[in-house]
Amino acid sequence: MKIFNTLSGRKEEFVPISGNDVNMYACGITVSGEAHIGHAYQALIYDIIRKYLIKCGYNVKYARNYTDVDDKIIAKSNETGIPADKYAADMIEKIDAEMKRLKVDEPSVWIKATESMDDIIAFISKLVEKGYAYATPKGDVYFSVEKFPSYGRLSHRNLGDALDGVRVDNDEMKKSPLDFALWKSAKVGEPFWQSPWGNGRPGWHIECSAMNYKTFGERIDIHGGGRDLIFPHHENEIAQSEALSGKQFVKYWIHNGLIKVNGQKMSKSLGNSLLLKDLLDKYSPETIKFALLSTNYRGDINITDALFPEAEKHLTGFYAVIKEAKDKGVVIAGENKEIDDAFNAAMDDDFNTALALSLLFGYFKNIKAKLAAGDNSVGADINQIIKTYSLLGLFGTPADEFLNSVKAKETSDIPQEVIEIAEERLNFRREKNWAKSDELRDKISAFGYDIKDAKDGYTITRKN
Repeated sequence: MKIFNTLSGRKEEFVPISGNDVNMYACGITVSGEAHIGHAYQALIYDIIRKYLIKCGYNVKYARNYTDVDDKIIAKSNETGIPADKYAADMIEKIDAEMKRLKVDEPSVWIKATESMDDIIAFISKLVEKGYAYATPKGDVYFSVEKFPSYGRLSHRNLGDALDGVRVDNDEMKKSPLDFALWKSAKVGEPFWQSPWGNGRPGWHIECSAMNYKTFGERIDIHGGGRDLIFPHHENEIAQSEALSGKQFVKYWIHNGLIKVNGQKMSKSLGNSLLLKDLLDKYSPETIKFALLSTNYRGDINITDALFPEAEKHLTGFYAVIKEAKDKGVVIAGENKEIDDAFNAAMDDDFNTALALSLLFGYFKNIKAKLAAGDNSVGADINQIIKTYSLLGLFGTPADEFLNSVKAKETSDIPQEVIEIAEERLNFRREKNWAKSDELRDKISAFGYDIKDAKDGYTITRKN
């Protein structure tokens, strides 16, 4: 198995630090709002990576965090009048519910920043003791970047480049513009915790380092997150963690691409964020997963108006073949090792879900051709597809149920009178009364809809 390691900038053979055990961490969600499609994508990718590692025989301990204290959460608290801790707890409950709807499994360990405060304070104290961090008279604590000479190696920047890319605050007590906050002194009205430096709360970057240390110790095999976290967040994690331990913090850094909407980066400021709840109200979890996994995880996904409808169309076609096989009495059982081996080969090449999904088109084309030729020896192929691709969250729905749900959605906005005419027309077609069938088709057209006949019924679409 080869994994693209951001640290080295190339694919590397995957060899865990300790035998067959794999410790894996992925940066979770800052709960300043509801889950959007970017959150869902990141959670889905690392859930699948975890599952594939387990399939390969590794013992995986997978941790994710919730950042539940943060500037954005405090701003939302002030805006809504809801205390910050309650606002964060409410958001976590909502986000958990949406992830369950998407059928993304829980990690082995959930970690919350507010439940790790003693560990965070202890971590910062050790950095101060070792001379890598310093406190200011105001009660802030900063990491001294110049004390960590290899700073910038993950993002492949020198210190000058890093300074250009970092947001510089206006604290005159910082020794260098590159130094970043480990502990922030409390402002009026903000939540705070007691510390050796006074009341305050942690900086964002230290949370992940301390929570990793608490959960796994000094080293982990895999650390994941979005590509936007490489600098400064993950760069700062390396500095903090390796300054403390003197050991390599992460062996393999994995970063997924970003979500774009019609070519633009998704952001609240642009008003183009797609809430996961809204997508799940419109599309099945399988459709959403098929759409997202059709791009290699390291590439950006451009969400256009056609992305999810196309994914639904492909899945509908696959499920129609499965239904046809069942209707013809094919027993869905047995194995086809070639299908599973091809899937594994794709996933062994840096978890290439896009390649794995592309193989489905050939499989179902062959199955459909065999069925048309009266060859019903396709049960093992279908069974293997269902079993193998369950790892990606696909083919877990009975074929009739999936197809009926798509049909129901397609007709949900169509007037009942038009549907009644279409059903009446279907009966005339079964009786081979083509003249009456044509008459009713014209009647449907007069309502502003087109009807297209299919083997098992029809589809109705609004005219453009």
